[in-house]
Amino acid sequence: MTLTESVPLLAEKDRLFGQLLQQYGMPGFPSRPEGFESMCKTILEQQVSLDSARASFNRLKALVADFSPENITAASDEEIRACGITRQKTGYIKALAESVLKGAVDFGSFRYKSAERVRQELIQVKGIGNWTIDVYLMFSLQSPDILPLGDIGIVSAIKDLTGIEETAAMAEYTKKWVPYRTTAAFFLWHYYLEKRGRKFPH
Repeated sequence: MTLTESVPLLAEKDRLFGQLLQQYGMPGFPSRPEGFESMCKTILEQQVSLDSARASFNRLKALVADFSPENITAASDEEIRACGITRQKTGYIKALAESVLKGAVDFGSFRYKSAERVRQELIQVKGIGNWTIDVYLMFSLQSPDILPLGDIGIVSAIKDLTGIEETAAMAEYTKKWVPYRTTAAFFLWHYYLEKRGRKFPH
């Protein structure tokens, strides 16, 4: 089942989504390729604007045209930081590259594993937390039941729409969206951005 096909089923579980669909229209369900490059892009998106992350990523791609773990490892920290990437995130990207080269992370295997198993493997890599894993699961693996409650936009939208303030209470309320929480998340991002006159970037 595609995310689009799950929309009416989600609306049956919570009429909130029917109201959002009527008022704001269908959200986009963008995707990204699987693999090392997409995860690096997501690391750069941690706690910064997406425009800023995109600019840094484009400079990194210009530096490392053949974007591979081997070539990221070969680039010096100074070269990577000159792309507008912090010392901390430079370390995270290199840690990911090393994990791939050592065989600790195998992106090609993830499509055959459960979301929880993918999370268990990626969380071992320095700099990769639950938000980063959630984004990869949603955009690259199209996992159908992911809700990143560490995301400012998601949390803000839930507060606006339900009046719930506490994360634990949000987690409890959103259980009724199972197994379509990825679709719900895209609706919440769509709402959050539309309210601010912005569009969802790919």
